[in-house]
Amino acid sequence: MPDTASRRLLGRITDWDSLRAGFRWDIPARMNIAHLCCDSWAAAEPDRTAIIHIPADGAREIWTYSQLKRASDGLAVALAASGVTRGDRVAVLLPQTPAALITHVAAMKLGAVSLPLFTLFGADALRYRLQDAGARAVVTDPATLDRVMALATDLPDLRTIITTGEARAPVLAFDALIATPASGFTPADTTAEDPAVMIYTSGTTGDPKGVLHAHRFLFGHLPCLELALGDFPQPGDTGWTPADWAWIGGLMDMALPCLYYGVPLVAHRFAKFDPDAAFRLMTAECVTRAFIPPTALRLMRQAPTPKGLGLRAIGSGGEALGADLLDWGREVMGCPINEFYGQTEANLVLAACTGPMARVPGAMGLPVPGHDVSLRDARGEVGTGQVGEVCVRAPDPVMMLRYWNKPEATAKKITDGWLRTGDLATQGATGQITFHARDDDVITSAGYRIGPVEIEQALATHPDVVMAAVVGEPDPVRTEIVVAHIVLRDGADWSGMEESLKTLVRDRVSAHCVPRRIIRADSLPMTATGKILRRALRT
Repeated sequence: MPDTASRRLLGRITDWDSLRAGFRWDIPARMNIAHLCCDSWAAAEPDRTAIIHIPADGAREIWTYSQLKRASDGLAVALAASGVTRGDRVAVLLPQTPAALITHVAAMKLGAVSLPLFTLFGADALRYRLQDAGARAVVTDPATLDRVMALATDLPDLRTIITTGEARAPVLAFDALIATPASGFTPADTTAEDPAVMIYTSGTTGDPKGVLHAHRFLFGHLPCLELALGDFPQPGDTGWTPADWAWIGGLMDMALPCLYYGVPLVAHRFAKFDPDAAFRLMTAECVTRAFIPPTALRLMRQAPTPKGLGLRAIGSGGEALGADLLDWGREVMGCPINEFYGQTEANLVLAACTGPMARVPGAMGLPVPGHDVSLRDARGEVGTGQVGEVCVRAPDPVMMLRYWNKPEATAKKITDGWLRTGDLATQGATGQITFHARDDDVITSAGYRIGPVEIEQALATHPDVVMAAVVGEPDPVRTEIVVAHIVLRDGADWSGMEESLKTLVRDRVSAHCVPRRIIRADSLPMTATGKILRRALRT
């Protein structure tokens, strides 16, 4: 019989070195995420709350584990009847709703591969991913259905389309399918190495790649979350993230781990992130643990913080946070903001957590128990203070199986026993790792190799700066010059701002890092996951 405490991978939280030294993976040879995150709880505690859904109209729906099991069984039977078999890809083109998790669970019960897709994708982005994956089924909602139907003739592998709205031939109705009794249904018997989920990269460099993950990657995420979400889980916990579940951050940094641990998960779709609404939601639902990306945190810092927040810890990742945000979390939000690092291909392998380690503002922290991380160049591991590529030793439970239909890209990504992230970093004397730049974001100016992150962090300490992005611009003398693009808070005075910001960078970083140009912008281009898209700013 499962219980929250027995599902933890780490014991009592002590110092980081002891946790790493004493940790050993114990992953069963045969496992299925659907069983761990749904059916096992439904058998042990059928009335336990799994999902708290807050629709746009403000109503409140509770989904128990037994309801989640019945619905996913019904959908699994319907998908099987439509021809979906083991290994087939089932696209989940849904917002943050119970239907999305029901579809993930149903696909996994068949031994199929769930394929989360972002609902704001345009026609070209959807066509590419559905074609490349060879999706056999799509579950979507009325807002996106017409987009899918318009692409159907371009998708020869697509057999089944299901909508959470009303059926219209040949589209099936989700609600009718999940209500159909599934007596006698037996989920597929899968191994830890069998494919479970495929998540496409955001495509910031080249075509998006389908990252194929095995069932074991659920366990691969858990040590980091137990630490970064503040000795997680504890009795009375409730989890929430504004991050869309179409991306690895929303799905694996909060949604599925909450279901695994038996922690109620709040589901709510924001048409556009609203910091005031986020605060109201967290207060009303007594959210204790949250994964909040850096961009959302910066917007929340500009809004008044309500009384009554019950947050115990916030996890964040995607970009480094500066000391100002860490201080704001502790002093205003009343909880630590812990940081973690990873990629779609190997997520949550580094973390910076208040408690078991000393925090170094701006640092990504230390390797998480169970993961071996090294900074390397062409000759091997680099020394203290030297710039090297962040590499993760393979194999690793959280690491991808492969890129979908891209063996050459897979071979380039994992070489000589290491997964190469393409991110550059340095390691201090205490072992803590600090992000330097993406390999393709490094600015070469007058012989210096300049990483944009610490400049952006310095700019963000100015009280009037909401967001900042730093890129290189071609220059006939210096090769490149440093150019900063900034977004100011509403009502901020631009006069004298440029010199003030240059002085800030000179004092906090270095004279050679001072931007030659500072450009005021109303907004910055971002990926769908909320990361600033620097390449779109380069001229």
